[in-house]
Amino acid sequence: MTRVALIDDHESVRLGLEAGCAREGSATVVFSGSTVAEYLSWRQEQRVRPADVVVLDLTLGDGSTVTENVTRLVADGSSVIIHSVADRPASVREALAAGAAGIVSKSSRIDDVLHAVSSVAQGEPLNNVEWASAVEGDRAFADAQLSARERDVLRLYAAGLPLKVVAERLGVAYSTAKENITRVRTKYVDVGRPAPTKIDLLHRAVEDGLLDRHADAEGAR
Repeated sequence: MTRVALIDDHESVRLGLEAGCAREGSATVVFSGSTVAEYLSWRQEQRVRPADVVVLDLTLGDGSTVTENVTRLVADGSSVIIHSVADRPASVREALAAGAAGIVSKSSRIDDVLHAVSSVAQGEPLNNVEWASAVEGDRAFADAQLSARERDVLRLYAAGLPLKVVAERLGVAYSTAKENITRVRTKYVDVGRPAPTKIDLLHRAVEDGLLDRHADAEGAR
């Protein structure tokens, strides 16, 4: 069963999620509180393992930032889902850069939140409407400013071709293709959209319109 921690300074939100988890039965709430510091202190005192998934409010009332909250939770060993109204793209960008798995709107049905928890717990990407809207609303976030060559290399590589084949297709040296992918990864990190794996690069290529969305599903197989 998925172990979930709820961190939100609105008790009513936490109670609603707790009730949903109890009803659905596939997740159990091991902690419910208003700050990340409170959760980490509880963990230390109880000497229990990290929650599998932490459902975290984007903005807490203790003055902490989304970057430090997500960073601390990820470093502690949990996956993080941001539970927010999703109308602050800059903060969503910070959350993603810090390692959050995705965002679920507070206007979503409880079942949708629980489905997101289940997906993230299984290591699946959380590509939902709220996340996409927040990303598309922040042009600095969406635009990694890839060169034409970098886009060509990314498109072929993310579609599943080995880098050697990509180089041959484009008529460049293997070292050149490899350097292009390195620069692509660096540029995505610079705009808060890290892509350390080939699957991550596939997601970025789909997000930026370099590949069709069906390629996302094909490439993940």
